[in-house]
Amino acid sequence: MTDLTGLTIAEIRDGLRRKDFSATELARAYIGAIERARALNAFIAETPDRALAAAAQSDARIARGDIRPLEGVPLGIKDLFCTEGVHSQAASHILNGFRPPYESTVTANLWRDGALMLGKLNMDEFAMGSSNEASYYGPVVNPWRANGSDEKLVPGGSSGGSAAAVAARLCAGATATDTGGSIRQPAAFTATVGIKPTYGRCSRWGIVAFASSLDQAGPIARTVRDAAIMLRSMAGHDPKDTTSADLPVPDYEAAVGAGMKGLRVGIPKEYRLDGMPPVIETLWEQGRAWLKAAGAEIVDVSLPHTKYALPAYYIVAPAEASSNLARYDGVRYGLRVPGDDLVATYENTRAAGFGAEVKRRILIGTYVLSAGYYDAYYLRAQKVRTLIKRDFEECFAAGVDAILTPATPSAAFAIGSKAKASPVEMYLNDIFTVTVNMAGLPGIAVPAGLDERGLPLGLQLIGRPFDEETLFRAAQVIEDAAGTFAPARWW
Repeated sequence: MTDLTGLTIAEIRDGLRRKDFSATELARAYIGAIERARALNAFIAETPDRALAAAAQSDARIARGDIRPLEGVPLGIKDLFCTEGVHSQAASHILNGFRPPYESTVTANLWRDGALMLGKLNMDEFAMGSSNEASYYGPVVNPWRANGSDEKLVPGGSSGGSAAAVAARLCAGATATDTGGSIRQPAAFTATVGIKPTYGRCSRWGIVAFASSLDQAGPIARTVRDAAIMLRSMAGHDPKDTTSADLPVPDYEAAVGAGMKGLRVGIPKEYRLDGMPPVIETLWEQGRAWLKAAGAEIVDVSLPHTKYALPAYYIVAPAEASSNLARYDGVRYGLRVPGDDLVATYENTRAAGFGAEVKRRILIGTYVLSAGYYDAYYLRAQKVRTLIKRDFEECFAAGVDAILTPATPSAAFAIGSKAKASPVEMYLNDIFTVTVNMAGLPGIAVPAGLDERGLPLGLQLIGRPFDEETLFRAAQVIEDAAGTFAPARWW
């Protein structure tokens, strides 16, 4: 029998329908793979008993012919998603022991459609990070290694556990979230496909909040088709989330393979940065050539306020984080470190519970929201955000259907290599991705090649609001041209 963990979601779906294998056999294969790959530190909590129980139910439904869209598909769930009765701590010590009595809307949608949970995936604490080194549970190790090197690399962040687990064949797909690039950057670092949908496409209810106006859930998968299959189940209107869009969810899979004829793709000049590695420039040109060969019209476009996106993002996101994280006080749930009085209890709990990066962002956010600086920083950043959004609107109004950019400024870097650098150097990893969140647009990262050291690189496609279908069309062209990539197993 073929190694079951090597199958894509589409292949799992077809194989289960043909009864080539059972959902239980599939779940056992993944459970074994996870047990053998603990060196990657991708999972924070494993739920094998729950997975096998759900697989048995799937086998019974398959026998009856009552098959749901994701029947028997084993998934990993980012620790930011609340899962009823199961560890849900946003990889933070301050939520120590928290097991929610409710299920996030996105995961509930996946279970409704027949998927099963293998466990909770590691991540940067409260989704604040670009390398997955800011987790209370330690860094995730990228399953990719440079040619001839044993150096451990970061998988990207904050959804590093999701990307690493999918790349290492520890789950068929994974949920993730993206506030400034946290789906697309780790996808690019691990040769997986990650899509951040339009803001409002997936419900935020039951997802631990980082920056409420920027956070959006999405899938990380091995192929463009798998990402399309997952997103259809994850998306949908939710009355419990006031920012959830009341729009029908298209059949995204139907768009895969539709080609590029009649579509216009923009190349923004502002994304050509000083000092950009030649390999990134070459990859970008290659992506442009692939889309043109598939029938797309390639046009140069301008997004003039792009240069302000990163500083504006690192004002807006910490400001919202400062507000959202004020709820963690050591009184109602999670960690509690007693003090002489209530205020001391708050202080002790937060000092012990939050990691260094989270504390840094809370301090920045509290500062920019303070009375003397609100207008100078936060209000001005929101105005810049409006200008960034307007740039995209003008571009799309001129007839552009999608925009092609690099996904990251480099391939994955070594764990610890940026620990002593300025935090700004780490924040620069998000330079190509934050504009999409600031404007609320959909963006997808798709593997496009390997660098001179054999490490994966990705391209990013940005689309019109609620037009994820065009992104899947374009991403499939790149995937067909570039092929798919998997790391050599060393763990």
